[in-house]
Amino acid sequence: MLIAAACVSIALGAMLQAATGFGFSLVAAPLVFAALEAEPAVVLLLILGVEINLLTLLTEHRTPQPLKRSAVTMLLFAAPGAFAGVVILRALPEVALQIAVTLGVIGTLIARRVTTAHLPASVAGLAAGALTTTTSTNGPPMLLHLLGRGVPPEQVRDTLTVCFIGLAALGALALAMSGEPATPDWQLAAGLVPAVAVAHVVGRRGFSKLATGEHYERVLTAVMLVAVLVGLIGALS
Repeated sequence: MLIAAACVSIALGAMLQAATGFGFSLVAAPLVFAALEAEPAVVLLLILGVEINLLTLLTEHRTPQPLKRSAVTMLLFAAPGAFAGVVILRALPEVALQIAVTLGVIGTLIARRVTTAHLPASVAGLAAGALTTTTSTNGPPMLLHLLGRGVPPEQVRDTLTVCFIGLAALGALALAMSGEPATPDWQLAAGLVPAVAVAHVVGRRGFSKLATGEHYERVLTAVMLVAVLVGLIGALS
């Protein structure tokens, strides 16, 4: 049952990310971490995350418009964060990591509501790198940076997509260089690849309806609130 629930959360997360550029790991990670060991869970989420983001870049018949300077800065600072995250991943128990996912989302929501200043790209990148190899929920600090700058929804989505692909590569490299790399359940991964592709097709149809900033931010906030609830359930179960 736990594996089935994790698969459902992966499909829902894929639909949300296709529609908003954000939300896959936040929705999927709590149940995936509850169903699998920590390192295989991270690797599975990295693999499926790459699939979602490549589909966004390559199948929508448009030219992506990422915020290049922010993307480059965040990825440069993410590199040391990813290696630090591996150390944290192997030092902390899985329950602590599940709680960390939830606290990270809560912190993002609070920061978004209490300040109009944007998180610097360097800090966002460092945090995103560490989160990539610990919980895979690397979106909140980058989202906070972009929304704080008042970036349009299209560029938020494209910038996050490019950064997620870069972070997956950094995360895989950090895990491989830090010792024997973890591997996911390949049968499970193979079964989820087509499901994620279908979920992406469904989700991307919603993006045009969210292209106004007001609706876009409301949806993102709702996604993060759902992630908080799911994370609390996963941590306490």
